[in-house]
Amino acid sequence: MNAAEFRESVESEKASQLDRLGSSKLLIALTDGDLDERSVLESAADSERSALTTFSEWADDESHDAAREAFADAADQERRHLDLVADEIEGEYDPGDGGPMHAYLRGREETTERVAAGMVGRSMVSVRAHTQVISFFVNEADEARADLFRDLKTDTRGTLDAGLELLDELCDGDEDWERAEMVAGYVIQVAYDDYVDALSELGVEPKSLC
Repeated sequence: MNAAEFRESVESEKASQLDRLGSSKLLIALTDGDLDERSVLESAADSERSALTTFSEWADDESHDAAREAFADAADQERRHLDLVADEIEGEYDPGDGGPMHAYLRGREETTERVAAGMVGRSMVSVRAHTQVISFFVNEADEARADLFRDLKTDTRGTLDAGLELLDELCDGDEDWERAEMVAGYVIQVAYDDYVDALSELGVEPKSLC
């Protein structure tokens, strides 16, 4: 297997979950049904803070040189993203940190698993979240904020691509690729399960796409 085949396999195996995470119901789940500008921005800032914490922790204790550098670069990117999003929020706001997906990510100690789960699996979820935030601000006729999140989405795609390239270096044989595929898929599943739980609490059916 190589990185392109790995990506195709993960996206195929988790196609339904990724499709639903890419629906407009994602913002309903992330904002607890409060679809206003501040709630959307706060949700985005929470996501950036959580990713910043995860990648920073990994950069501090990773032994593999290339992976450590990649995690540090990702942390710097998430810090910049957080600052950009937080600047859009009026008044006091202290971004939250955590959630089921990042709890799982922070439990990964092996380099390949961190790259596959955090740089690839998490980015696949995040790209879809950015898409929905972009659509929200387009619908609000706020092109400046839509453009901001287009830039963030482009950066996140870069993290995904960097993770795939790093997996090509790290994975040596089918066993490594299978482990990488397992953790990347599990991150997507955790994010999806959290999404379903949030919608269920709001009385919203998660399965139909929109």
